[in-house]
Amino acid sequence: MPVTGHAGAMPYDEGLERQAANFVALSPLSFLARTAAIHPERIALVHGLLRQTWATTYQRCRQLASALQRRGVSAGQTVAAMLPNTPAMFEAHFGVPMAGAVLNTLNTRLDPEAIAFQLDHGEARVLLTDREFSSTIRRALALMTGPKPLVIDVADALFEGGEFLGEKEYEDFLAEGDPAFAWQLPSDEWNAIALNYTSGTTGNPKGVVTHHRGAYLNATSNVVTWAMPRHAVYLWTLPMFHCNGWCFPWTMALQAGTSVCLRRVDPTLIFPLIREHRVTHMCGAPIVYGLLINASEQLRAGIDHPIHGLIAGAAPPAAIIEGCERIGIDITHVYGLTEVYGPAAVCVKQEGWEKLSIGERAELNARQGVAYPMQDAIAVLDPETLEPVPADGQTMGEIFFRGNLVMKGYLKNPEATAEAFRGGWFHTGDLAVMHPDGYVKIKDRSKDIIISGGENISSVEVEEVLYRHPAVMVAAIVAAPDPKWGEVPCAFIELREGAECSEEEIVEYCRLHMARYKVPKRVIFGTLPKTSTGKIQKFMLRQQMKSASAIG
Repeated sequence: MPVTGHAGAMPYDEGLERQAANFVALSPLSFLARTAAIHPERIALVHGLLRQTWATTYQRCRQLASALQRRGVSAGQTVAAMLPNTPAMFEAHFGVPMAGAVLNTLNTRLDPEAIAFQLDHGEARVLLTDREFSSTIRRALALMTGPKPLVIDVADALFEGGEFLGEKEYEDFLAEGDPAFAWQLPSDEWNAIALNYTSGTTGNPKGVVTHHRGAYLNATSNVVTWAMPRHAVYLWTLPMFHCNGWCFPWTMALQAGTSVCLRRVDPTLIFPLIREHRVTHMCGAPIVYGLLINASEQLRAGIDHPIHGLIAGAAPPAAIIEGCERIGIDITHVYGLTEVYGPAAVCVKQEGWEKLSIGERAELNARQGVAYPMQDAIAVLDPETLEPVPADGQTMGEIFFRGNLVMKGYLKNPEATAEAFRGGWFHTGDLAVMHPDGYVKIKDRSKDIIISGGENISSVEVEEVLYRHPAVMVAAIVAAPDPKWGEVPCAFIELREGAECSEEEIVEYCRLHMARYKVPKRVIFGTLPKTSTGKIQKFMLRQQMKSASAIG
């Protein structure tokens, strides 16, 4: 019979309640306050000629929070940001939640209709916007059906052009706030910290709501996963609007590092910044690293220190990982989705891999891997039964996540939330296999599987081969309707600068490296449509090929 305390209470519960002395809500806002106190004069932000300390950054974030509250922004309301990777965007990641509000970072590549929908759906009370996007924002504001937000223009010194749309410029707005503003941690770590919209291919995007606890834990997971040292120098090749820069604004505050801002991804800008500031860390999609790999040796010259890169956003071709290794970028592959704060899995490198050939290492590192340190679990399950698939590297299933690095849910969409969490797991929609060593490897998005003559073709597998062709810069495979086979693979290819290649050459190359039924039946050359994070917009390619007509 169990032994209990008085009145049946468990002894470890009696008189041991949570209280202010021993329980504080987890929030990445605490990282900023700590670093500003310990390292006040270290540089937090570099942007052009600007060198901004952590003490100044903390002061400005408090001013932003105070100014927002004085303009009537209250707890749980939305503040939107249409900004590139500038100091104002970094400050918004702290100042907005310090006011108790929720930060909605807008994808700067979206059209006015999409921006209008998000501003309406999120009920943005304030909008911070850069002049570069004034044309889009002007039209978006006109398309809104609900109340218009207070518009604050950010006049970045590194951009000329555009127009002012708002009531005040950002610096004048900050001046309204109190630099000693007494902000508070959230009353509950489950409170929302950010709103991000999915890049859905059909219908309106879904609003992904994340919380302070998850942001705190994923920011910390980034440090652990990467063995990121204190005072790291981080180059912002990854948009801060994408999953809140995978939580790296908060990570950099934790590590008292230096953020080198970057308005646009351009190798002619990136390599000089790496040299000047001795950048140690960066993140990006495969296409970002592809640009660096293919840059001239002259552009890359003079970089003699190690650089660490996280790669995500799409299943990276082994050729990209191999290329990064050749030019001195140590790549760690992470995987995730907006719904899991960005990276929630990592391909942990094992002892002994360094003894393998560069090609073999690249193949191993191309896998999506295992759960992030502070994510409970990643699994490959049968999507209907939710039973694990055999760990044989062959049997396909769907990737599922569970744990603290999973969203609260979709804003104003309980049905979609319930479906996404059916069975106690988050359903990713990504198809994968589980290898015997417990590492997950994506084979495709469920909608990207091509069924040709009864045979399943993984577009990722075909793309992996295409990326190894010396003339291929970017490749994508989609289904094309076929009267005989139902569907056949069609290749869209973007060639490297100065390279020449014919359809016949591509087809012949594929025949040498894959089963004949997997070989693309058509090859189309040109610039592929991409998101700002480097993901190829396959839905546009499917529309072009009328892929849907092959189904049903």
